[in-house]
Amino acid sequence: MHGMIFFELRNYVEQRHGQKVWDALLAKADLKGRVYLASGAYPDAEVMTLVSTAAAMTAQSVSTLVEEFGAFLVPALMKLHGHMLRPDWRTLDVIEHTECTMHRIVRIENHADPPHLTAERRSPDEALVIYTSPRRMCALAIGIGKGLAVQFHERILITQPVCMHNGASRCEILFQRKAY
Repeated sequence: MHGMIFFELRNYVEQRHGQKVWDALLAKADLKGRVYLASGAYPDAEVMTLVSTAAAMTAQSVSTLVEEFGAFLVPALMKLHGHMLRPDWRTLDVIEHTECTMHRIVRIENHADPPHLTAERRSPDEALVIYTSPRRMCALAIGIGKGLAVQFHERILITQPVCMHNGASRCEILFQRKAY
């Protein structure tokens, strides 16, 4: 997994709970002394271990923690990839075009393997994302959607009628823009 995820996970934990909690998390996850650089690449298993350990330490579900982290991640993603967005794009446009813009470039330039997304724009106010990844971190996509809505000052409703965590082979995440 791309080091930026690990780097920002550390920022997330430290901003919410302090550096001592990050150090305790590393120790509890048997990763004491591990340093994550934004430009590095690290085993998927390590992020899964960190997330499950952090969830246990904070008495949150893994999906809640990953979703919150996804929303937290958006400003860093916008800083890193915002230049790829068209100026007129809003939340659903970014979601619709993530695979063909950001993910494509990340695969080429960073040799990373973000999840494969298929997005279908059903209407101006609705986009369906099909998420498939062995990481099964669909909650991250939901959190990123929520973070994008905050970024663009929009309200969205997110539903997930199909999920790999319920035995499906993929996740279907429906993002709907709501009027104020």
